[in-house]
Amino acid sequence: MMAGVIYSYQATPMFRAVAKLQIDPESSGVLNLKDTISYGAKDQDYLQTQYRNLENRSLLAEVIEKLKLDSEDERYKGALDKVAALDEDIKIVPIRLTRHVEVQVIHPNAKQAENIANTLLKIFLRNNLDDKKQKSLQGYNILNQEANAKEVELAALQKDLQKYRTAKGMISLVDEQNIDALTMRDLKSAYEVIRSQSDTALKTAGQAKQAAAEGKELSEIAAIAKDEQVGALRRSINMNNSKLAALKTKYRAKHPKVVQVLTELRADEQKLRDESERVYKALLDDAQLQKDREAEALRKYKESESRVFALGDAKIDYDIKEQKLKRVELIYQAILTKAREFDIGTKDLLQNMKVVDPAIVPVKPVKPNKPLIFVISIIGGFGVAVGLALFVNFLDDSIKSQEDVENVLHLPFLGYIPNVKSTSVVERDLQAHLHPTSSSAEGFRTLRAAVSLTRNADKLRVISVTSTIPSEGKSLVASNLAIVTAQTGLRTLLVDADLRRPSVHKAFQLQSPVGLSAYLAERVNSISEIAHTTEVPNLDVICCGATPSNPSELISSKRMIQFLDEASQRYDRVILDCPPVSAVADPLVVGAMADGVVFVTKFNKIRREHAVRSVQRIQDAGIHIIGLVLNDIDFEGKDSYYYSYHYYQNRYYASHYRNKSSLDTGKIKKTPDDTAKSS
Repeated sequence: MMAGVIYSYQATPMFRAVAKLQIDPESSGVLNLKDTISYGAKDQDYLQTQYRNLENRSLLAEVIEKLKLDSEDERYKGALDKVAALDEDIKIVPIRLTRHVEVQVIHPNAKQAENIANTLLKIFLRNNLDDKKQKSLQGYNILNQEANAKEVELAALQKDLQKYRTAKGMISLVDEQNIDALTMRDLKSAYEVIRSQSDTALKTAGQAKQAAAEGKELSEIAAIAKDEQVGALRRSINMNNSKLAALKTKYRAKHPKVVQVLTELRADEQKLRDESERVYKALLDDAQLQKDREAEALRKYKESESRVFALGDAKIDYDIKEQKLKRVELIYQAILTKAREFDIGTKDLLQNMKVVDPAIVPVKPVKPNKPLIFVISIIGGFGVAVGLALFVNFLDDSIKSQEDVENVLHLPFLGYIPNVKSTSVVERDLQAHLHPTSSSAEGFRTLRAAVSLTRNADKLRVISVTSTIPSEGKSLVASNLAIVTAQTGLRTLLVDADLRRPSVHKAFQLQSPVGLSAYLAERVNSISEIAHTTEVPNLDVICCGATPSNPSELISSKRMIQFLDEASQRYDRVILDCPPVSAVADPLVVGAMADGVVFVTKFNKIRREHAVRSVQRIQDAGIHIIGLVLNDIDFEGKDSYYYSYHYYQNRYYASHYRNKSSLDTGKIKKTPDDTAKSS
């Protein structure tokens, strides 16, 4: 923000001169009959091209030379690339939905800004008209050359087509081609009819051959049976068979009537065989004849087809030459027409651009815009600050809120524990007893309530307390949870189950060389021999005792199960202070023996990934996790950004306890309002 303020007061004032140019569609002149108005994509392309032409280096170089900016203007004199320096001061701004474009020039000298803008447009319009004239002249010359070349080519093609027509006799090509096409069509139809007849005859002969080869009587073949003679003979044979059967019922075999009928029957059967043989041969001969006719018809059709194709090939070559001739004629006529247009247009060119508003000397500077700079600097500074804060917060992936516990670790949240502002182990671990009105003590009471309200809370007699790594406050939470539990009247036992780095004896100021390790090593037979009463009513403590050389074996032994069974019978609640999960396997063994585990995490210390792995280890062992406690939160200091609500909440309860203490000791006189609040 300060940088923006300093810049606004130290920046050189800049003046802006604005000239307005109108760009109409390119019109060739008053003698041109074409429509001079153009809209659409091509028109936009033309406008964009002219906008870029206003920024051409060659145009800017002419402006520099015309106004002697490279030698007399201090702004450009020392620049290495004077054209680029001038280009930075010029801005081309098209006006939307119009053909107007503004040429804006900024310069420390108001008069110089006006001169640059007007000179730029003057040179641009002159160059535009010169370019049109040069293009028209060049186009006219090119078209004349093309017209002469096409004229020569056209004459050569006409001669070549005439020679081809004479050589191929193409005068009656169309009529002859039509006649041959009709003949070919008739021959094809005749061939199709003959081929059908031939197929039928061949099929009939083939069936007859197959039946004869199979030993069938020829007269029984369908094609032969259709013959009139064969049919008549079959009917005669059937009639004689009927007569013979009737006569045999009356006469003997040698009776003249029987012999006569039998003789006629034998004669008819012989005639039937002879006639069937004749018809069979006729079928074979007819099939061969039809096949020969089909071949002859096919030959005639192919000859006609070849003649048609030959004429077609000749016609194709002729059409190609003729089409080429027509194309050249069309091109030649188009070139002549275009040449006449160019000739007229060259004599009648008009300028399609004009200066609508020339630049005038600006009165007020446009840069620096101090109000805008102030606003931008304030917004920018605030945005950068917020962005950096959010970025730092994004990089911080530690566990620091109830949302992290529930959404990342998927564990029940048991409460917040404010930090204890003391370095004394006694004051820290006995905070709920020594300072019952502190916000930390209230946090432990909240933890006690959360545990008692969990599902199946009546079955949680043995609770172990652990964390991810050392120094997260698990011993602090275990000791104070035992204290606030005992304060409810429950017989409570606090056990130091950390056989490697015990700390409970330091908090309660006990010298106990004989403790849990001695019980597990079977040097002690009863809990009563190692349990210590404390100044906290209903609370007993069992220290670790001498640190053993084999802690894992002792914790995993059956003796530990016996210890927990005996403790559960003697006490209403047993709280075990266990080592961290990531350090050793002891908390997993103890947690499996306990009814549940309270997981402690220090605020803003443990990364989410590390905490997830620790929780996963506990859950993979089949251990029930009651919930998670977020420890060591500075509600009044650096952590108040996250937990301002809880800070005021704890202040409210702390005030309540102070008022109550004062009233009890008689330091503050009780009023009716105080009595109501206490109630």
